[in-house]
Amino acid sequence: MIVVVPVDPPREGLVLPSLVERTSLTEREAVALYEAAAVDVLRTVAASGGDLLVNHRDAETLPDSAADGDPEGEVRDLAAAALEDLEDVRFERQVGSTRAARVGNTVTHLLEREDAGNVGVLEPTAPLVERTEIDGAAMSLRRHDVVLGPSSAGRTYFAGFAEPIDFTDAYAVPELAALAERSDEDGLDVGFAPMLPSVATESGLCATIAGIRARAVGNRPGAPATAAVVDELGIGVSADESLERE
Repeated sequence: MIVVVPVDPPREGLVLPSLVERTSLTEREAVALYEAAAVDVLRTVAASGGDLLVNHRDAETLPDSAADGDPEGEVRDLAAAALEDLEDVRFERQVGSTRAARVGNTVTHLLEREDAGNVGVLEPTAPLVERTEIDGAAMSLRRHDVVLGPSSAGRTYFAGFAEPIDFTDAYAVPELAALAERSDEDGLDVGFAPMLPSVATESGLCATIAGIRARAVGNRPGAPATAAVVDELGIGVSADESLERE
């Protein structure tokens, strides 16, 4: 399976905006958290049986306020910080004016133009993902046309395809339901991967922090880069299930 990880240049005001709007995290802290989560995800994909393709934004797909500089270079630097060797890592720019268009163009191109057996899109904001989930999703795509991994707030952290779908409005909110409905409308069989949280929302970040700490207690540590940033920022989960400073 080709595992596509769509990575934004880690810039203030661009990544994890919901956390900045709804929590005490600053834009700079959101960048540090995004970078750490992406590092954990990229390392997990590299250790899995999938082929890693980093799908990066360029100036044409970024908001005008963030269209300067070298977005591809920033993403490559992030990948280099995560992985010792980039020789087997493929980098491709995203094409499309919306998220659905960018994902759809990438998936459809790989399936139809490059004859990829199946393609999985893995979000860089799900640091608790393990190679077992990635390899398991690849196995599920032998039985299902589409495999979706549910995440926080009705999102998906993973969407795998053995057949292309019509991606128009496929990432409408809530995107898990939208992707399932679009796949069903196209007559495709839908399977599901285990649920994992995303740090893109406050509830997802809280679930990620709890998961990191529970796994450490159970002697199954995971997401080390994200865990280090969480400790550095001094954030945790309050009694009312919201983010707090510890």
